[in-house]
Amino acid sequence: MSKINLINDTGCGWINKIPKRININKLKKDLVSEYLVVGAGYTGLSAARKLSEINNKKKIIIVDAQLAGEGGSSRNSGYLVDTTLNDGFNSDKDFQNYTKKVKIYDLGIQAVKKFVKEYQVDCDWNDCGKFFASSKIEDENKAKSFSDLLTNLNLKNKILYKDELKQRLGTSFYNIGVYTKGGILLNPAKLVRSMVDTLPENVELYENTQLLKWKKINNKIECQFLENKIITKNIIFCTNGFLRSLKVKQNYSFPITLTASMTRPLNDDEFQSIGSPEEWGVLPIRPMGATIRLTKDKRILIRNTAELRNPNYMNKKNLNKRVKFHQAGLSKRFPTLPNNLIESSWSGVVCRSGNSSQIFEKIDDNIFAAGCYNGSGIGVGTLFGEQIALMASNQESEELSIIKERKKPNWLPYQPFLNIGIYSRLFYERIKANTEI
Repeated sequence: MSKINLINDTGCGWINKIPKRININKLKKDLVSEYLVVGAGYTGLSAARKLSEINNKKKIIIVDAQLAGEGGSSRNSGYLVDTTLNDGFNSDKDFQNYTKKVKIYDLGIQAVKKFVKEYQVDCDWNDCGKFFASSKIEDENKAKSFSDLLTNLNLKNKILYKDELKQRLGTSFYNIGVYTKGGILLNPAKLVRSMVDTLPENVELYENTQLLKWKKINNKIECQFLENKIITKNIIFCTNGFLRSLKVKQNYSFPITLTASMTRPLNDDEFQSIGSPEEWGVLPIRPMGATIRLTKDKRILIRNTAELRNPNYMNKKNLNKRVKFHQAGLSKRFPTLPNNLIESSWSGVVCRSGNSSQIFEKIDDNIFAAGCYNGSGIGVGTLFGEQIALMASNQESEELSIIKERKKPNWLPYQPFLNIGIYSRLFYERIKANTEI
């Protein structure tokens, strides 16, 4: 594990809309703790909070290589998901696995909802649901299959066609869609910032503090940072897309870099030209199609690139190339809008597994890991953080039992074969997505 020149990107539209934090603490001396949480996103912050509740007299430290909450937790599209698209199953076992996944999504929503209510968090919460949509009417069978699945699970949904979609979304681009009622739209940066701001007093947070290497010595874990070390009795890895770089569950997950753009707020004339719709979010029916949403303050966010690239090495020139895809995606959906609306663009990392299952386990005595949310990290990450803290404290819960029953991630091949497979899959899905980008 070598030092990476991590960059605190200033281009994220979500982050730029909230006040800058002050009093940033960096690790400056050797420390000893009962618990060390690595990664201060949804999972790590929730884990630290729960550890504090259970072990309020023990020292708890949380560290992040960048600024707390300003990694993938702030850089996503702001979907608190209730379901993910599935176009059919090959067996009853597949159906059962999907049912368990949906249950975990619901528990994740409830975990976030509880936090928001308890701390009176303003995160632009909108329980307006979401759409899975396609411009290709030939995707109708896939949409109907998914709708039937949701109905079998007693999840409210509705199939919509071109005219209804245009009325709801303000664009005639889409021809078929499935509306799901249970999804939540929010501002992810506001949500995770509130988790940072409300950390308990017995939790010490150190930022811009990158873990370089770690090793277990007898019953303790020694963690080496740039200049100092932390000796801890228990460690919880909550680094999601960076689990592999820390040599944690290396052959069960891989990072994907996503790039997004957000417009300035639409003015009255622009907003009226698209029908003055209510806030909405659209996910693609075809993988690698564009994720797009209208925000509370009348901005449009679009994300239509996914690749194997470290976002910290994405320079301005490379970013601009991807912004062209974003602008093209906006123009074909909203031809009445100007082509110079994009105000901010940024990249972030999502963690994937080969079978869309999450990592949640005790790796060794006193060593735990949670992550790999496959694009559903707001709710599942919050839930998993709380529950991995319970596991690390030798406690049980109904939620923990449900998580343990989920389908586990499958084994992935070693490099370079893994990257070859990922490149091939991304290339295939991008071609298949075609006009949906």
